[in-house]
Amino acid sequence: MQTIINLFRSNMREYGMVIALVLITGLFFVLSDGINLTPLNLTNLILQNGFILVLAVGMVLVIITGNIDLSVGSVVAIIGAVAGVLIINNNVPVWLAVILALLAGALIGVWQGFWIAYVGIPSFIVTLAGMLIFRGLTLYLLDGQSLAPFPDSFQKISSGFLPDVFGSGGLHLTTIILSIILSIVLVYLEFSKRKTQIEYQFDVVPLWVTLAKLAALIFVINWFAYQLALNKGIPTVLVIVFLLIIIYTFIMKNTIMGRHVYATGGNKKAADLSGIKTKRVVFWVFVNNGVLAALAGLMFAARLNSATPAAGNMLELDAIAAVFIGGASMAGGVGTVIGSIVGGLVMGVMNNGMSLISIGIDWQQFIKGLVLLIAVGFDVYNKRKG
Repeated sequence: MQTIINLFRSNMREYGMVIALVLITGLFFVLSDGINLTPLNLTNLILQNGFILVLAVGMVLVIITGNIDLSVGSVVAIIGAVAGVLIINNNVPVWLAVILALLAGALIGVWQGFWIAYVGIPSFIVTLAGMLIFRGLTLYLLDGQSLAPFPDSFQKISSGFLPDVFGSGGLHLTTIILSIILSIVLVYLEFSKRKTQIEYQFDVVPLWVTLAKLAALIFVINWFAYQLALNKGIPTVLVIVFLLIIIYTFIMKNTIMGRHVYATGGNKKAADLSGIKTKRVVFWVFVNNGVLAALAGLMFAARLNSATPAAGNMLELDAIAAVFIGGASMAGGVGTVIGSIVGGLVMGVMNNGMSLISIGIDWQQFIKGLVLLIAVGFDVYNKRKG
């Protein structure tokens, strides 16, 4: 029992937010008479929040290093404008325009990363300036007007679905098969991890706890997949987010780069003394964030089917809120990719649920701000208690 208590305490941030997500979902299930968990609404929830989750993945790395990026909403806007000018005005092929837009995002990251990492200007100031600069450039590129429509192939970035290669109508069998495969992989990874811990004589939770956790996780995955299969299957957006989760979770947990990111945010001076090139780490984190913000910008433009000057407005706050709600620390050195995704889902479920029960935008903003304040307050409380 003590092992279970210690496990919960050491993972209180992540477990707490997962529990909060379940409770919030349950609350809106009751208040909306179950509408929030219908297949159509679950699909819409993914499509509406995919770009925020992508932004959250990039933002969590920035915040772990002890920095912040206020410009990602404006980057979303300018990348949409770049895509619109290239594709709609100049008939550039979609695949080439996507590559050029991602390169533009990388260049934005290089610009901001240089000033922050090598010149030493605080990230708050640099990215605040970037927020204004890139919004102004967006207005210039679009001449204050919207560009539309994008071709169907571009729209599929945000509105497409995986084809059902195993079915011919009705239930989307490909989605069901992929969920079963994912369940098998998760079981294998969990028991492989447990075996390694036992071999190295680490403390492990009782077997029944592992089995209970796996059973709950597998149930949620397959139930969710079944609901998607009842509609159109797995959205392209979900595939993008899933791949990013796998890639960045692996980087942060299993690579030298990931350890350097945590070390830079945890204690920059100690990291410098240990030989870590912290300036280079911060620089590349901002380049990475620029690329992911560009990807989110493409997804946002594809969903709107237009490039607009107001695109991405306030998205930086949603991304930052998702990361902090997901357990990241303002002081840096703490945070996970999975946590930021859970935080993003909490924000998405709240937005969706409040809209379903017709709560006004004024109260929605109030409640979201209150949730963010409570999440950060919880972090401060834990630090003082520790």
